[in-house]
Amino acid sequence: MQRYVERRVTKLDQIASNIVRCHVVIEAPHRHSREGRRYAVRIDVRVPGREIAISRELGDSEIDVYAAIDEAFDEAKRRLREAVDVRRGDVKSHERTLHGRVAKLFGYEGYGFIETAAGDEIYFHKNSVLNGAFERLERGDRVRFIEEEGDDGIHATSVAPA
Repeated sequence: MQRYVERRVTKLDQIASNIVRCHVVIEAPHRHSREGRRYAVRIDVRVPGREIAISRELGDSEIDVYAAIDEAFDEAKRRLREAVDVRRGDVKSHERTLHGRVAKLFGYEGYGFIETAAGDEIYFHKNSVLNGAFERLERGDRVRFIEEEGDDGIHATSVAPA
């Protein structure tokens, strides 16, 4: 299985030759009598200015560990291609309006993190929240935002309640 994962990582390197780190964790926590074995595959890929984290939990009698690995790596490839396109300027990151929910909020310090549908957490500052709505935000609130790449990595701008 290790060689299989190494081959999949090599394919990621063909998409982005500037990968700084790729960490893969495969877990088979326990066997459910009705559901079969469940697999959790987590992939953390870092390229300069961006971290891509993928987490997949799959399981039923039809899915084996290799299928779980394939699904997680397919998602990693898609998101890595997207990051490469943004970095090259083929796609401008500020053109995409995304949706998520407020995962962490540090009101006193004036910042928080938005969790995307893909499971990433993106930093936002209170000055990035439109119409002074930062004080009205609460953990769990749905928001829309624009993802931008800055000097310190990815952050959210134009944050507004959804």
